[in-house]
Amino acid sequence: MQNESQPAPGVDPVLAEPLPPQSAQEPPSSKRLLAPIWHTVLIVLLVVGNSFVTAHFTSNKTQDLHAVTEKARIAQYVGTIVLEFFLLGVVWIGLRLKKTTIRELIGGRWATPEDFLMDVAIAFVFWLVAAAVLAGLGYLLGLAKGAQVEQAKKLAELLAPRSSLGLLIWVLLSMTAGYVEEIIFRGYLQRQFAVLSGNIYFGLVASAIVFGAGHGYEGTRRMALIAVYGAMFGFLTLWRKSLRPGMMAHAGHDAGQGFLLHYIAQKGLPPMH
Repeated sequence: MQNESQPAPGVDPVLAEPLPPQSAQEPPSSKRLLAPIWHTVLIVLLVVGNSFVTAHFTSNKTQDLHAVTEKARIAQYVGTIVLEFFLLGVVWIGLRLKKTTIRELIGGRWATPEDFLMDVAIAFVFWLVAAAVLAGLGYLLGLAKGAQVEQAKKLAELLAPRSSLGLLIWVLLSMTAGYVEEIIFRGYLQRQFAVLSGNIYFGLVASAIVFGAGHGYEGTRRMALIAVYGAMFGFLTLWRKSLRPGMMAHAGHDAGQGFLLHYIAQKGLPPMH
């Protein structure tokens, strides 16, 4: 009825109790841009531009693998770490323009040791499932045949750390990539594309495509495979409402590749022909 009293602002209409204040750590609104649109365009251009440069660099280096020294590999690892944090800094600037924090993007919270262990378990299971899916898709894409195998061997020989120091820097790079790339692609781009399109799944697919496009040195077919991998990380993020399990799975996967490449390099890579 019109003469019934209305609840005061800030008061729960059912319980007639004051509503709790909004936490400063709540996730950013799903309908609010995380950063200006021009900033998102800049991030995509930086990712794709770096992919083009690294693809050209890798193509040249694989033509003369014997000229690549361990010092050059370590310098490349360190340079990639610096680039990752540069991109994170650019993302941070854009977020600040809209008063969004990186902590808000990461989401989740480890209030107890059990919370941490749960995310570790989820990351491990996710990695197993993703590895099986990617292996199957890789086979369907012909990555286990002929020229694709030779290309993979050359790339492995180019990137594989030979020394203990090289392996250590590789692990640091893996941890950096797990943290930074999940923030950029799943924390920032996925949400930003979702807001711009009004559809969370469009945001997931679009960010996965950019993720795949950012790995030009892997070759076209592997870029497609990496895009699928990115989409799987996107689904994990939507389900957990947190980047934490994805960060651990991402870092663990990259570090595991480094240990495998190091082992193969020590034992001797299979012949190229």
